[in-house]
Amino acid sequence: MKKVVKFGGSSLADSEQFKKVGAIITSDPSRVYVIPSAPGKRFSGDDKVTDLLYRMYNKAYKDEDFGEEMDEIRSRYQEIIEGLGLTGFSLEGEFAQIERIMTQNPNSNYAASRGEYLNGRIMARYLGYEFIDAKDVIFFDEQGNLDAEKTNQVLTKVLSETPRAVIPGFYGRGFDGHVKTFSRGGSDITGSIVARACKADVYENWTDVSGFMVADPRIINNPVGIETITYRELRELSYMGASVLHEDAIFPVRHEGIPINIRNTNCPEADGTWIVESTCQKSGYVITGIAGKKGFCAVTVSKALMNSEVGFGRKVLQAFEDNGISFEHMPSGIDTMTIVVHEDEFMHKEQRVVSAIHRYAQPDSVEIESDLALIAVVGRGMKSMRGTAGRIFSALAHAQVNVRMIDQGSSELNIIIGVDNTDFEIAVRAIYDIFVKTRI
Repeated sequence: MKKVVKFGGSSLADSEQFKKVGAIITSDPSRVYVIPSAPGKRFSGDDKVTDLLYRMYNKAYKDEDFGEEMDEIRSRYQEIIEGLGLTGFSLEGEFAQIERIMTQNPNSNYAASRGEYLNGRIMARYLGYEFIDAKDVIFFDEQGNLDAEKTNQVLTKVLSETPRAVIPGFYGRGFDGHVKTFSRGGSDITGSIVARACKADVYENWTDVSGFMVADPRIINNPVGIETITYRELRELSYMGASVLHEDAIFPVRHEGIPINIRNTNCPEADGTWIVESTCQKSGYVITGIAGKKGFCAVTVSKALMNSEVGFGRKVLQAFEDNGISFEHMPSGIDTMTIVVHEDEFMHKEQRVVSAIHRYAQPDSVEIESDLALIAVVGRGMKSMRGTAGRIFSALAHAQVNVRMIDQGSSELNIIIGVDNTDFEIAVRAIYDIFVKTRI
């Protein structure tokens, strides 16, 4: 058995959290590769170290004094070092290098990556593991995207020669040779990359919650947890706002069929959520999860006999492409097609898009509706259960929520419902109640 374990910022916020993490790792000899994030908030109102590093960079870039931020960052790490009793260990050399680079040639990617780098140094010393700098094993291509195959080739070789190691998350080497970071939450991706390279049996992602919930706890009070979820279900929920795991972290492990286990550092005895390629295990409910986002608008294009005009859809979408706007969903009828887009991306370009649609497709009319929220009801169990859609719409009607859009993929894995922004929370509660609360 071989496990890769990633720990989020809240799991490593201070020395006490570090000790919990150390106990988790050493309790299972199969936890051989560790991916640490930068220290997160210790309490409400506290700063994440990464935010301090960005603040330091912004001052350095403007040629302003960043000593206050540097002192605060140094103090955070010194507290961890002293709290862990790491005598004879110092990060002063690393701090001196950071100060020198920020003074001479400030770089935002380099600055942001130092939180994970420094935490990795401490973690390796605390565990007695080897330290592998992510810059030496994770590579980005000329377009700034992960070079997955080069990374896998190099990392596989390095890990084959290193039985236990700490690899900092969030960054790698850019095409120009300098440090480059992933987007926020990118340590999840690093863990997945490492799991693929070492052909791990399990990728454990430790955070401050006990896995995925069926619905957002900010909307539903104490929602039930999800025991098992498939990669495809997770992609649907992550895209629509469920944010326990970075959505791009799925791809490297999915390539190898490696399961992900979301666990809680502060409640290590909980089983958490298992993310798998496929499963015969049935959920306790018809649905797996509910997620959604506000701030969409719908552009409805109407034209008589549209369905018989070859290339009509392409012409309409060309208008959006020309203006750099991607679409989210596209439900259609015989004489209408609706393109759902993010309102903040569309609103400043709406008239250019409408003009282009008329120019390319000669529609009868173009109508725009704003203030739309999308809710995804996701579940592998929906395919084999009759009446799921009926129950959803019955629940929404009972809650007096007007449904403005319906979109269901051919896989029957999810149903997308569009409602007014003001009805978003009411709709989520109504759907949760009909599928989950009535079963508890």
